[in-house]
Amino acid sequence: MVPTRFAWPYGGRQVFLSGSFTRWTEHLPMTPVEGSSVVFQAIYNLAPGYHQYKFLVDGVWRLDENNPYVTDEYGMVNNFILVKEPEVASSILRSEPLLSKSGMDVDNDIFQQAASLSGGTQRELVLQISESDIDVSRRRLSILLSSYTAYELLPDSGKVFVLDVKLPVKQAFHIMYEQGLAVVPFWDDSKGQISGMLTASDFILILKELHNNSSLLTNEELEMHSILAWKEGKIQLHRKSDEPMQLPFRRPLIQATPQESLKDVAQKILQNKISTVPIIHSSQDGLCQQLLHLACLPGILKYICRHFRHSPGALPLLQNPVGRLPLGTWAPDIRLTNAYQLTMLQPNVPLSSALDLLTEAQISSIPIVDANGCLLDLFSRSDITSLAKSSAYVHIRLDQTSIHQALQLVYEASGPLNAHRRCQTCLRSDSLHDVMERLSDPVVRRLIVIEAGSKRVEGIISLSDVFNFLFG
Repeated sequence: MVPTRFAWPYGGRQVFLSGSFTRWTEHLPMTPVEGSSVVFQAIYNLAPGYHQYKFLVDGVWRLDENNPYVTDEYGMVNNFILVKEPEVASSILRSEPLLSKSGMDVDNDIFQQAASLSGGTQRELVLQISESDIDVSRRRLSILLSSYTAYELLPDSGKVFVLDVKLPVKQAFHIMYEQGLAVVPFWDDSKGQISGMLTASDFILILKELHNNSSLLTNEELEMHSILAWKEGKIQLHRKSDEPMQLPFRRPLIQATPQESLKDVAQKILQNKISTVPIIHSSQDGLCQQLLHLACLPGILKYICRHFRHSPGALPLLQNPVGRLPLGTWAPDIRLTNAYQLTMLQPNVPLSSALDLLTEAQISSIPIVDANGCLLDLFSRSDITSLAKSSAYVHIRLDQTSIHQALQLVYEASGPLNAHRRCQTCLRSDSLHDVMERLSDPVVRRLIVIEAGSKRVEGIISLSDVFNFLFG
């Protein structure tokens, strides 16, 4: 991070600073400069890159017209600054001393070059990241996670839910809804072991099957249809399908022992494209199993963040803006090439279209946007369990229920206190460290990258994106 001085030299009673680096929601107080009654200043640590900002003076948004500013495509006018990395500054800046305007040090040539981009529409100037920095960070992470075992993830206290494989799926999904679970293991007493996982994806497939009026499963049969019967039926369903099978449904349960390294646990999650791995302790004869914990990527990420919190310099990548790193899925106008197409839907689209995308594209969430591409909400795979409330799924038609209506059911089920945590955002200028800290919250599975001020969706960064990048 680079300490950057901002100044407002035009007086006022109360002056605050806000910008893309505060997500335009936090107002930083500025203090009068000693010996002056009109000059206010604030020093803020910024990640290298392009940032926009503005001043709130006595309750009124003000622009410093003596410093560079830009009008974006939405008509918003903000000052802007390009923060440069100290180690590369000598190769970018001119050899003569920098000019100072209104107390803020800027390089006018750099800003004039930036202002000429895209016909006046500003773009972040990308600096090259050293491959050696990436290799060093990945190597240190690999050493750290290889040195510690899954025991580090076990909480001091807590509870783990396990369902009997004979339990009707209708009752199972009610339990998942009531306990706020997106995935839960089930126990097969005949085998004396945990034999699989029931997930939100299963509920989506059941809803689609009910919607298709297939003979495999009806509303009446759902009352007594067991988890075991559903799992066997799902195999038959995919065998009859003309579409190529995307997942090996007969694969054994992916699990880990408490002695396995954190790196091995993370790789099992990533390689098998799953969200959770049960940590199971087995007796020496293998006849007795004990479920200790459900390991997931947020827990491992939280461990990484805690380890490097007081020594961020040990990982050179942490202070880089995420917009400069090869991770995440981006809109075509943000990145010229994408491994995956960024999928967005509008709120009036039928729920059936969203469920089709979640299953066929194998994605976990879809940003919901308005006609201008600005973020309104987020529909995630785990949201489907909210339809278990009062058996709402029995009374709706997937092709006649809009995403907006489905989200209303989600809010009714989750309550207003959790509503603000559903749709978490970040900016391209946010550092990888900040993004990792926020993704270490188990509730936050991904961050929507938005344009500062307009909330136009620019990309999405998920937990698996971060781990795939860190592991290379």
